[in-house]
Amino acid sequence: MRRWAGALRAAAAAASGPRSGSGGFRARFDFGSRDAASWFPGHMAKGLRQMRASLRRADCLVEVHDARIPLSGRNPVLQEVLGIRPHLLVLNKMDLADPYQQTRVLEQLRQQGCSHVIFTECQQDSNVKKIVPLVAKLVSSSPRYHRAENAEYSIMVIGVPNVGKSSLINSLRRLHLKKGTLEFLWHLEVPAPGIIHHPHSLLFLKGKATAVGGEPGVTKAVLTRIQVCEMPLVYLLDTPGVLPPKLVDVETGMKLALCGAIHDHLVGEDIMADYLLYVLNRQQQFGYMERYGLPEASDNIRHVLKYVALTLGKTQKVKVLTGTGNVNMMMLNYSAAAYEFLRAFRAGHLGRVTLD
Repeated sequence: MRRWAGALRAAAAAASGPRSGSGGFRARFDFGSRDAASWFPGHMAKGLRQMRASLRRADCLVEVHDARIPLSGRNPVLQEVLGIRPHLLVLNKMDLADPYQQTRVLEQLRQQGCSHVIFTECQQDSNVKKIVPLVAKLVSSSPRYHRAENAEYSIMVIGVPNVGKSSLINSLRRLHLKKGTLEFLWHLEVPAPGIIHHPHSLLFLKGKATAVGGEPGVTKAVLTRIQVCEMPLVYLLDTPGVLPPKLVDVETGMKLALCGAIHDHLVGEDIMADYLLYVLNRQQQFGYMERYGLPEASDNIRHVLKYVALTLGKTQKVKVLTGTGNVNMMMLNYSAAAYEFLRAFRAGHLGRVTLD
């Protein structure tokens, strides 16, 4: 409670800071003395080593990133480590991003030298069918290095954590092999159809080729080759999400955290909720008002979280020392309210938002 009281006081102070002329909202977000802490656990370093060793087998790199942060947080280390290969950028979760920003995003990416971009939504297989033909075109028009004699295509899937790499693989299998919807099985003695056994694999799946989840770090080792198409014959290598060993700035880390690429507790749900409110107000995305019953938009995170807690019944019992003894009181649980505020954003309940 003391941590939250201090955090909310700081948020309230920040909310009374620099304002824009429109709506009285903050013109910039005050991160204070926070630093973008590194989050590069052992399995990420191991993943980079495995990816380097597996590159010899790869004809093309498919980089999967979150469409809500198309310009932020893409790991430059991946390109440095993996070298030069035909490259396709897949911006996944497009159903959660602002569709009116796509033209601007594509132009900015083109200026950065990224000319092959596809927006996807893997839960509904939207636009996923465009990937294999484009990959085949890129590979056929590029040198195949040590794999010129191979008829099949070998594709390495890379990206930061929790952007939907495994979901993309499952979506491709559904579309091209009519597989990927059966139950999930751990540590099978016999590999699933389309998967070639490898002693270092953490898991195998029956039907569904890879495990998926809403938390970063579900895939912790480079998996075996997974067949996703027969005509042409295409295999994918799923890889663990890898963050840069050092983030560019605090705001980039905040955007990655909001999209689930960094564990919430490493950044702090309090400041994440406040930064999210700042972004929503700046973009005039006021869906939170209707969802939580606010009479008007607010730039004060404590005020907003109060309505979130009241709407969702997020309370906690607190023991208060009085002159007559201890008294149990019910108080609003701001920590739980912040968590639910973040969950609502990630599920698209607060509108389709592009953070960049």
